[in-house]
Amino acid sequence: MAYLFSIPETRTVKVAGETDTYPVGRIFCVGRNYAAHAAEMGVEVDREAPFYFTKTPPLAVAHSDSTMAYPAGTENFHYEMELVVAIGAPVFRATPEQAADAIYAYGCGLDMTRRDLQMKAREKQRPWDLGKDVEGSAVFASFTKAGEMAALGEQRIWLSVNGEVKQDATLNELIHKVPEIIADLSKYYHLQPGDLIMTGTPAGVGAVQPGDRIEGGVDGLEPISLTIGVPE
Repeated sequence: MAYLFSIPETRTVKVAGETDTYPVGRIFCVGRNYAAHAAEMGVEVDREAPFYFTKTPPLAVAHSDSTMAYPAGTENFHYEMELVVAIGAPVFRATPEQAADAIYAYGCGLDMTRRDLQMKAREKQRPWDLGKDVEGSAVFASFTKAGEMAALGEQRIWLSVNGEVKQDATLNELIHKVPEIIADLSKYYHLQPGDLIMTGTPAGVGAVQPGDRIEGGVDGLEPISLTIGVPE
């Protein structure tokens, strides 16, 4: 069957030690999952359960060491450094223990955000789509398979802009831990290989401008970088 028009190809992410790449299906993002970041955003921490927003593949997906044009419609474009979890097995209505077994890999990610549009939407109690679901705004470094990563906890997560450190925390500051997040999401979705979860960002978010160079990392994972280009 022929299509009426061409559609974007599936975007994939490299996996360390593998020749095959990981095809990205859905991207789920956890909001306000570090207490200090929630505080800097002027909101209370919700410890009862995580909450989510999404980014839409394939156009949201970009790769580390690329250049992203400064997006349209914003004057306050922010970085957010995150630990990314790649699902490797079907999981539905899982316990945290079952959820942990479904993890294929971890990686570094950037959730690039039109903050001014997000805040306007928040003030009007509207969805965050214009602020968060931005073309090229889900940036991923190569993944590391879960079996090659130490148990999550004390690893440093950090980000710098033009060499100046802006975000600096550890993964044990996550309010909702990774198995809990997967188990909670699996109450509502049939999670499957190809699904990615961006687990939230530490305090220290801020604006970038054309020409800025972002670098970040999580101990034990491939680092990430992004250059902000001029508007198209």
